[in-house]
Amino acid sequence: MNHHKGWVRPIGLLLAVWCALTMPGRAQDNRTLSLMPVPASVQLGAGQFLIGPTLKISLQGHSDPRIERAVDRFVQDLSRRTGIPVRNQDDSNATIIVACGGAGSKVQALGEDESYRLEVTASGARLEAPNPLGVLHGLQTLLQLVQVGEKGIVVPAVTIDDRPRFPWRGLLIDVARHFMPLEVIRRNLDGMAALKLNVLHWHLSDDQGFRVESKKFPKFQQVSSEGMYYTQDEIKEVIEYARDRGIRVVPEFDMPGHSTSWFVAYPELSSEPGPYQVERKWGVFNPAMDPIRDSTYEFLDDFIGEMAHLFPDLYFHIGGDEVNGKAWNKNPKIQEFKSKRGFKNNHDLQAYFNERVQQIVQRHGKIMEGWDEVLHPDLPREIVVQSWRGQKSLAEAARQGYRGLLSSGYYLDLMQPASQHYAV
Repeated sequence: MNHHKGWVRPIGLLLAVWCALTMPGRAQDNRTLSLMPVPASVQLGAGQFLIGPTLKISLQGHSDPRIERAVDRFVQDLSRRTGIPVRNQDDSNATIIVACGGAGSKVQALGEDESYRLEVTASGARLEAPNPLGVLHGLQTLLQLVQVGEKGIVVPAVTIDDRPRFPWRGLLIDVARHFMPLEVIRRNLDGMAALKLNVLHWHLSDDQGFRVESKKFPKFQQVSSEGMYYTQDEIKEVIEYARDRGIRVVPEFDMPGHSTSWFVAYPELSSEPGPYQVERKWGVFNPAMDPIRDSTYEFLDDFIGEMAHLFPDLYFHIGGDEVNGKAWNKNPKIQEFKSKRGFKNNHDLQAYFNERVQQIVQRHGKIMEGWDEVLHPDLPREIVVQSWRGQKSLAEAARQGYRGLLSSGYYLDLMQPASQHYAV
């Protein structure tokens, strides 16, 4: 079975975690609790907090529209699940206190403080967090704690101190191969928030389609999307919806391979003249961008600049996987370029392409991310290597001083049991 990245993602769902050198363990007293993910520390107390129509919530310390909307969603979810009308108002006698220490970053950043402390007693609950992100996560934990008791709807007395094990907890959704309407994206963001995932890796271009409106290059949506794409206003709405739920949005535009849809609109980018059409099948295809023409990088500079402005996150994914080199091998000018530069193989040529693209990405204020094929000692150590082929490439990236994401072992469309994913 060929488990290349193009084959194993037909429905476009993939988890990824930021890999660190130290990974603290978990401790949980889970006699009666069903929490996912398991918090860093859980201590059960005595008694239960009874949820009734007199329940009130108030905010203390820093407050902003994001926290207020999160509390409103919590109230709505709690009322819908329990059938008990809950009021959200500033009241000194409130039974649930939400206290936030300060504002978060204007653009959510990797490594922001996501910790929180939740204390539930028989008389009420108190959620404290230094950052709005901790408030978002703590409210989800409190919602998970709600259960049916002998006296009604209750929350068990408990003290939870929680912080994430990994600062990058991502879900990849591949809408290039399998387009998904906005309501599906929003529903998945809601599910991610419930499980405290914090990165939507949005795979937006591939051989099978180009899914983002470009003002500078309108042929992308006109001929490469087959009418299935997101307008820039819709992209902005998704980014704001995600931010409200503590989720960053990292775009991926695949290059120099997996790029047939680019050439349908702009064949001058390709190593071969074409013509091209949007692919209907999965797999690895031969077309690849021409890495030796300056016009290729001038085009990418304009496009990446436009997308860097649209997507505020610091990270920008350029794909970089499964370039088989067949299109480059057939082009005499590219072969001559390789010989003059002393490149030993196509991997060296792709590293040249990636280095030039990295400079473009950096010039537009972003950090380049790519699949593990981009790993090459000539690239700056600031880039992020995302491993889909296995832990070996992740370890090699770490040995060379690169930061890494692990996706191998988390392909949801392989329908593997949760036990296998946890074993990774």
